[in-house]
Amino acid sequence: MDLKDKRILLGITGGIAAYKAAVLCRMFVKAGADVQVVMTEAACRLVTPVTMQALSGKPVFTDMWDGRVADNMGHIELSRDREIIVVAPATADFLAKVANGLADDLLSTLCLARECPLALAPAMNRQMWDNPATQRNVARLRADGVTLLGPAAGDQACREVGMGRLVEPEEIFAAVVAALGPRPLAGKRVLVTAGPTFEPIDTVRGITNLSSGKMGFAVAQAAAEAGAKVTLVSGPVSLPTPPGVERQDVLTAREMHDAVLERAKRADVFIGVAAVADYHVVNRKGHKLKKTEGAPAIELAENPDILAAVAAMEKGPFCVGFAAETENLREHAQAKRKRKRIPLLAANLAQEAFGRDDNALTLFDDQGETLLPRAPKIVLARQLVAHIAQMLPR
Repeated sequence: MDLKDKRILLGITGGIAAYKAAVLCRMFVKAGADVQVVMTEAACRLVTPVTMQALSGKPVFTDMWDGRVADNMGHIELSRDREIIVVAPATADFLAKVANGLADDLLSTLCLARECPLALAPAMNRQMWDNPATQRNVARLRADGVTLLGPAAGDQACREVGMGRLVEPEEIFAAVVAALGPRPLAGKRVLVTAGPTFEPIDTVRGITNLSSGKMGFAVAQAAAEAGAKVTLVSGPVSLPTPPGVERQDVLTAREMHDAVLERAKRADVFIGVAAVADYHVVNRKGHKLKKTEGAPAIELAENPDILAAVAAMEKGPFCVGFAAETENLREHAQAKRKRKRIPLLAANLAQEAFGRDDNALTLFDDQGETLLPRAPKIVLARQLVAHIAQMLPR
């Protein structure tokens, strides 16, 4: 991936994951970027400025009053020629500062006085991440247009396990490449479905499909990063809306069908990632069924095929389908693509993807197959969007 001549300000705060910032800096430099490093006092206790200067090839700044900057205004001058500020790791304290406009050191003041996009990669103990105060700050940052990269779940330096790990440098690198790279979907309108649908049996029970919504939300984010105006129609999931994406929540397959068909008329691309229930309950009850009433006799009817309906539209959008199979992936995926009459289908093995933050995909189109090896879902989503952009009419 090429970052030739891209100008990045890499901020480092005092999280134990600061050592990974050295790896990230090296990746940026190897890709051709001009990297200016700014560190907090706490970060200097974990990784030395000497190390970061050796990796970046530029003097490292840590002090608001550094006389090397004209007029002693490093908080202004250091960011003015930068195309993006990336802070990795970003501690809970630093998130709070940026969310609330506090500026008591060089890095936080730079972020407040910036004119370029800001991306923060949170890293902290799981309880610090889950704390309501942190979550309020995260919500405010997203609302302010700040990009949050992670965090991830897993083993932590405190020997606990949970959400709060710094995402790997490779994922941060890919996000910066996407942010600074070409925007191949600029001017396009993209419609994405995500998550499961839920078909009520009574007022508390229902039929659904397994889906976390993570892949669909990643696709929506990747399309927005590529410059598209994105609308996301989502079934019931607990995921934050990607920045810059318009979201419509639905419950049932028929609600999703109606929402999609209404919006597909104005879309250039439709990407059907949702795990849509194939059937709905005809004899749904308006009250909670009791065990004393015996096992219910459930009458089912087919739900409308959303992808097929969009693909059949006259002058409809470019259609991309998803298939989650449990066996014979190639055979079933190719058959589904032909049956739906769509130009592109992304397929994976369901047992290797559900609920995970990573995945592997195989793309099927008229030219054959393209394997996207296992990677974080947002990385795969960006690769898929790039593939779609190449297939669109020029």
